[in-house]
Formats: sequence, structure tokens, C-alpha cells
Amino acid sequence: MNKLIKKLTTASVFAIAFLWMNSTVAQTDAIQRLDVLLQGIQTLKADVVQLIVESNGGILEESEIKMYLKKPDGFYWETLTPFPELVVTNGTTLWNYVPDLEQVVIEDWNSSRSQLAAQLLNGQTDNLSEEYTIEIMNSVGSEYQEFELAPISVDSVYRSISINFMHAELDSIYLDNKNGQKTVWRFENIERNSTISDNQFEFQIPDGIEVVENSYSQ
Repeated sequence: MNKLIKKLTTASVFAIAFLWMNSTVAQTDAIQRLDVLLQGIQTLKADVVQLIVESNGGILEESEIKMYLKKPDGFYWETLTPFPELVVTNGTTLWNYVPDLEQVVIEDWNSSRSQLAAQLLNGQTDNLSEEYTIEIMNSVGSEYQEFELAPISVDSVYRSISINFMHAELDSIYLDNKNGQKTVWRFENIERNSTISDNQFEFQIPDGIEVVENSYSQ
């Protein structure tokens, strides 16, 4: 009996080691494939439809957004409807302008504090495997590829994140929050690697607007 238990234990150890090695290989392959797709983006213009979906499937809010991206640091995210707001950075300064409040908040830019979507689109995938397990969920030739990211930390606000490509173009990002809500970004009218002026990522403060200056060091 002891010999049998020992054989089963040894077999279990080898089985676990085999599964771990396979999962590590799969993880590395998924990161490499995602990295290739993201690194192919140097600039990006897109119209974004953002949906906030409740846990029961109902749409809580739908927004229209204009997005510009220029590596390494230019990021422009303007919500047009229903509540106008602009977040833009040149890689040094971040401006958050809310027309309805007649206010702009100015902060030092720190890419590590940016949202996951901004980090991914800028190709910041170096530490991705330390924070997420990544799996290729669906891949049909080169037409459609879906990557699912599962946070490793239990403190993450996300349950999972899905990044989807169609014909190597970014198609959608799904953020599944632990509170039951889902955020969906659908990318439309995409222009990849076209010329975008650096001025797109500067903000000229309108007259009569309240300016709030914050700093991470404060």
C-alpha cells in the first residue's frame, strides 16, 4: 500500500509539473502574440463606443469617444456624449478638462498610474505576466484573435479583461469588474500608423476656466 501511495504521489508530482510547464509555455506564447499585435501600433486614431453594462445585462450608459494615440507617450481620450470630458497627455503633463464644470485639472504624468487600456495600447507589456495570467481564448487563422487576462492579485478591481483583434486591428476591449458591471470599448473607423501632430497631445486652456494643479509628490 505504501509503495502504491508513493507511486501515485510521484505520478501526481510529474503531472503537476507537466501541467505547469504547459501553462507556462501557453502563457509565454499568448504574451508574445499579444505583444506582436500591440507593437504593430505606432499611432492610432479611432472612434470609440463605450458601454457601461449592468450585472443584469442592461446598458447603464453609452458614450461616444474620440481617441488618438502616438507612441511612446501621446494619449488623447475625449468623451463627446453624453457628458463631455477630455483626458490628454504629452507624456509629461496630464490635463483633465470638464467643460460643464469649466475646470481643468493638471497633473504630472505617470504611465504606471494610467489605466490598463492606455498601458496596453502604448505597448507597455513588459510586466504583464507579473500581474495577469494571459490565455488565447479564440483564434481563427489571422482573422479573429481573443486574449483573456485574469488578474493575479485578489485586490484587482477586475475579474477579467478581454482584448479582441480582427484582421490584426484592435476590435474591442471588455473589462469585467468585480462589482458586476462591465465596460465595453468598441473601436471603429480605425486609422493605424497615420500621421498625428504632437500638438494633438497638448492642451490650450480656454479663458475663464478654473485651473487646479495637482502633483503626485504633494
